[in-house]
Amino acid sequence: MPIAVNRQISFALANHTQHLNYWVMIRTLVLILLGIAAVICLWNGSVDLPFTEILIALVILTGVNLLTFSRLRQSLPVTETEFFIQLLIDLFCLSAVFYFSGGANNPFVSYFLVPVCISAATLGGRFTLTITGLSILSYSLLLFFHVPLPILAPDHHHQHDANSLNLHVLGMWLNFFISAGLITYFVVKMARDLRAQEEQLNRWREDQLRDEQVMAVATLAAGTAHELGTPLSTMKVLISELREEYADNHQLHQDLTLLQEQVNQCASTLRDLVNKAELAKEGQIAAELVQTYCNNLIQRWKILRPDVKSRIELAASVQHVNAVFSPTIAQAILNLLNNAADASPDDIFIRIEWDMESILWTIEDSGPGIAEEISAHLGKSFISTKNKGLGIGLLLTQATINRHGGTVTLHKRTPQGTITRMQLPLVKTS
Repeated sequence: MPIAVNRQISFALANHTQHLNYWVMIRTLVLILLGIAAVICLWNGSVDLPFTEILIALVILTGVNLLTFSRLRQSLPVTETEFFIQLLIDLFCLSAVFYFSGGANNPFVSYFLVPVCISAATLGGRFTLTITGLSILSYSLLLFFHVPLPILAPDHHHQHDANSLNLHVLGMWLNFFISAGLITYFVVKMARDLRAQEEQLNRWREDQLRDEQVMAVATLAAGTAHELGTPLSTMKVLISELREEYADNHQLHQDLTLLQEQVNQCASTLRDLVNKAELAKEGQIAAELVQTYCNNLIQRWKILRPDVKSRIELAASVQHVNAVFSPTIAQAILNLLNNAADASPDDIFIRIEWDMESILWTIEDSGPGIAEEISAHLGKSFISTKNKGLGIGLLLTQATINRHGGTVTLHKRTPQGTITRMQLPLVKTS
């Protein structure tokens, strides 16, 4: 009966393609409002604006908006740099519009805060600092360099130099400067926290999905282990009888001896599984020398895989280190060794090193390696790189080692093959 696993969709903030979609909508709305304002001023005739220059800036921005809309219909993702360039284009075009329509006296000049807010919420710190710096610089230059409009000038400007500054304009500039600085600092921090929270949430959901899969496998494994006891006992009896019956056939006798060792190992594994599970439940796992544990594990693997040719190297910085190993760790390491043996049974190099804090297993094989398109998914779901694999070995290994504070990483080996590293912190005796 198949096991139904509840797959949850990972939470994700909007990507830059969605951000650019929103920005195109904002830009379109701004262009419509600026166009309406220009038409009203042109129709009224009381405001002497350089309509030609303003129209050129608006046409350029409209052309960019149409090209962006066409670009968004393609499947190519939008990068952070591309979105940053889009904000810069709006900043320069709007600076030109404000230059020809009163400069800093234009009441809409505070719109410069919009690109700052968008950048702070969606882009990295250096991009946001650039947008903020250019916005403040543009606002500051518009205080002194612009085409003056008498209708926008303060009342007392009519009594003094039209290019002079007053407290109201300076106050608007100072307010913009402070607002831009606060937005840049606090919104960038909040956006960074949100992205970190998103990554943590996605990792938690991936771990939860993996644990659900592992629990489903564990439930089946417990029932299967119980069912295997009877056929293994039958096989042991039959093999013993066959060895006695064909004692004169040397070749067959050797094969039966090997088969009996394999069956005995299976029965021993089942017994140890039950016994260690009970000990672990009661918290009575005994500590042992790390070197002894590793040697016993290697010997156990060699019995299971007598056809494999391997080179073993134990390199310990401290010889006599006692540690407590959960029963599930041995099975996890055996899974890694068997994966390497399946990939290249004629050439495996195993290096085991440890100190007072952790142990590191490095397993090198010269097999075909792992394809890039599936390497990112290994250990997260049922994915197998072998024709007859079930895809659960590395999943169980990753879950086990992670649960005990360790890591499993796979790397490409030159000229071919895979390097598997398993690092695990040592649990000392109390």
